[in-house]
Amino acid sequence: MTYERFEDLPVWQAGIDLGVQTYELTANPAFKGYGSLRDQIERAALSISNNIAEGFERGTTPELLSFLYIARGSAGEARSMLCFLERLGGFADLKSQISNLKSLAEGISRQLRGWANSLQNSDIKGQRHLTEKASRAFQAKRDRDEFLEHLRQIRESKAANQ
Repeated sequence: MTYERFEDLPVWQAGIDLGVQTYELTANPAFKGYGSLRDQIERAALSISNNIAEGFERGTTPELLSFLYIARGSAGEARSMLCFLERLGGFADLKSQISNLKSLAEGISRQLRGWANSLQNSDIKGQRHLTEKASRAFQAKRDRDEFLEHLRQIRESKAANQ
């Protein structure tokens, strides 16, 4: 599936969810006296969706990859701070919320890694370099590959039924 807007990307939406839920977590009175920790975890969580958006809008695959890795780093940073909160006294009442945020951050990291891996193996240099001729050639190759895969599946199905 091709996405026209970063707002439609499932990983960007998950990043926004993580940011919102992180801000909801840090609004808890338990963060009183932990202003720098609160600010840092909020910045890391918000950085994820912002870097996905910026990379998407840049228009080249190398730039997008760079920002995806930055976003993935921010997801790791947020997860690390959530692990710290789990061990820090005074946050026991928030254990379930913290655990859910850690899982969300880990899922985002996996999605970003998968997307980055697929981009690294792509022949397309990015939207900025995608001429009409290059786009048609890429689509023709994708259609051919899908057709060949479909034929392979039919062949395997017939062999299994004999």
